[in-house]
This record gives sequence, C-alpha cells and structure tokens, in this order.
Amino acid sequence: MTGRGFGVVAGLLLIHGAGGSAETHFGALTRRIGDRIPCVRGELPVREGLGVDEVVDGFVAAADAAGAGTLTVCGYSMGAPLAVRLAARHPERVDGLVLTAPFARPDHRMRLGLSLWRGLYESGRHRLLAEHLALTGLGETFLERTDPARLRAMLMLAPAPPAGTPAHLELAGRIDVREDLGRLAVPALVVVTAEDPLVSPARQRALAAAVPDASTAELATGHLPFWEDPEGWADAVEGFLTAMPDGVPTGGRRTGDVR
Repeated sequence: MTGRGFGVVAGLLLIHGAGGSAETHFGALTRRIGDRIPCVRGELPVREGLGVDEVVDGFVAAADAAGAGTLTVCGYSMGAPLAVRLAARHPERVDGLVLTAPFARPDHRMRLGLSLWRGLYESGRHRLLAEHLALTGLGETFLERTDPARLRAMLMLAPAPPAGTPAHLELAGRIDVREDLGRLAVPALVVVTAEDPLVSPARQRALAAAVPDASTAELATGHLPFWEDPEGWADAVEGFLTAMPDGVPTGGRRTGDVR
C-alpha cells in the first residue's frame, strides 16, 4: 500500500521518547498525515531490564499485529537510537528513517539529567519534575518569548508522567548504537533540534554525519519540538516522506566521530 502523495512509503512506525507516549510526542504528526499513511505506535516498555533487541523486536511484533510490512521508522529522542537498532537488526522491514533530536548513547550530561529525572519522579514531586523537564528540554528562544504566567500554566497542565517512566530512563541510560550507524542503508532524515539543552546540536550533527547519505533539517527548538514547533516538525517529516526515493541510497558509506 502506498500512501497518497508519499512516494514509496508504505507505513510509519512511531517510536516515542522517554517519559512520553506516541500520542504526546507524535500527535501533531499523526493528525496531519494519519489519514494518508498507516501509522503504527511503538510504545516503550513499562518493565525495566529488557534488552534493546527485545524492545525493537517488540516493535516489529506490533507492526506484524497491525498488518504492516515494510515501514519508515520515525524515532524521537530515545526513540531515535531504537529506530537505528531496529533498522540494523531488521533491515528487511525498514525502508526509511526519520531521527529527531537523536543520540547514539547517553553522555555524562544526559546521565545526570536522567538521574535527577528519576529521583523527582520517584519522590512524587511531579511539579518540580515538570520544571526540570522544561529547563532541560525547552529552547532559549521559546522560553524567552513565552509569558511567564503562560509557561506556569503550561507546566500545571502538563500530563502526568507515565507509569513506565523508570523503565524508559533505565533503557536510555544504557543504550548505545554507535556501531550500527554506518551499517544503515536506507534513506534517512536527521532532524536537529538546534537549541537543544539536553542533546547538544553538535552531537546530533555528528550522528547525522555517521549515517550513510543522511539528509538533515534543523528546527530552532529545544528538545521538545512537539511543544515548541509542532507544525515545523511535521513539515520536515512530511517533506521527507513525500520525497522518498524509489529504492535505497547507493552512495559510499561514511562514518563520523560519534561519541
């Protein structure tokens, strides 16, 4: 099945980031294109200790249950390295990748952020957790142009963190797909969040340089494009899907220094 206006795209697998869901992270995108291309929601595990391969195999099982064949995989934040691993482990199921605010492994700054995130979650201090996530997630431009009262209201209305948050954070703390990046052989778009305080734009661009023939788009947002610029993010993804080539790249592979 080919989505109307989307080249060779047969379906889209959505893999969200830690502390969220496919709806909270991809809702704007699915509302935009969900009537034209089948979307499969890849929900992160709620149990700690699962191996990365177990997790991505679960996404493939979800696609099977939905009757999907080959898929373009759209991964946000921790969903991005999971999308990379899925494409490397199941290349026959993946015909494209969209990686937004991606990282290949957590660095020291991210580990500290994850530790504080988990501590605030487990203490039940969810208002402080929302402020922490705003501080580490929102870009400077968005924060400076947002009225303080409106920002406080947004934080008050932020959805409660899901019960699976500890499992998400535990997985994020140990994932490492650096060796998989150079093995990818499908069209790929890396969406760099250029004001990201959690995953530095330099690390995101280095990841893009390590993916063979990847194209890039940049958003002037922090780590939360679904809050800061949902339409711009959807534009970038839709543009990539519309331009999907007939087949996979044939250019030479390259590797970057992804740390």
